[in-house]
Amino acid sequence: MANLAPTFVSPPSGSCGGSLRTSRISAIKLQGRETEQTHLNLGSSYRKKQGLRSNASKETPGLMQGNRTDEYKTAEQTGGYDSFNEMKQRFLTFKEKKYLENLELYCRLAESQAPEFMVIACADSRVCPSVILGLEPGEAFMVRNVANLVPPYESGPSETNAALEFAVNSLKVKNILVIGHSCCGGIRALMSMENADGDNSSSFIRNWVIVGKNARLSTKEAASHLSFDQQCRHCEKESVNHSLLNLLTYPWIEEQVMRGNLSLHGGYYDFVDCTFEKWTLDYYKTISRGNEDVIAVKGRSFWS
Repeated sequence: MANLAPTFVSPPSGSCGGSLRTSRISAIKLQGRETEQTHLNLGSSYRKKQGLRSNASKETPGLMQGNRTDEYKTAEQTGGYDSFNEMKQRFLTFKEKKYLENLELYCRLAESQAPEFMVIACADSRVCPSVILGLEPGEAFMVRNVANLVPPYESGPSETNAALEFAVNSLKVKNILVIGHSCCGGIRALMSMENADGDNSSSFIRNWVIVGKNARLSTKEAASHLSFDQQCRHCEKESVNHSLLNLLTYPWIEEQVMRGNLSLHGGYYDFVDCTFEKWTLDYYKTISRGNEDVIAVKGRSFWS
């Protein structure tokens, strides 16, 4: 059996826009008894963009020469498909077509980020905000969770509200966009619950989606005459509005909204027919009194 050398990354010295920076990355791939080693050497600042492209081209087999066909044949000959080989090729394509072509941008992003948007979307593999909305690196601070839910402030710490705190208080984002979507399994799980009062459960999924119980309740009241599938679709949009309401329970979010520094938006992506709805919460017409919520929206648009 071939010996596997460890993968290592040497930390860069200097900065992307300053003195010489060199990063050496070694990757090992084992096929049968043969080992392939790929080295990527990145050097110089973005002022030497063409030189960096030349170095990367010389030291990355297949990056510019297009050796993908041979590698795919090797996978076929061994009787299997290497999904990480596919991922590798996509990364090298990204490096050639995106990173090296926009090196000044990526050097600026290496120093800091100042996104205009925070996006909260579902973890569903069919819903990728960067792809469907064309968001580029540095444009959106993003959180994805099951059913794109925002827990209320009093629920306590979670990765979602930790990200909210950082995005609003440190990054100073101007817009928060909560995106729901069609055929959401998390919403279907919420709507399937016989008891949504939050009784003790060992299910992580149940204990999470219960955050959307108010959306479930309002859906049952407004759409009880509809089929279960139609109720789920109704709740997919209703839960977005309730997440927008939950955002206002965070004092530092409501303060920025009141000052006009932050806007809260809802979105709904239907991947069955590829359409997108977008709307904005009307803060001054939205009323929340105990269990009574009157959600007002404005600027509704439909993209198809």
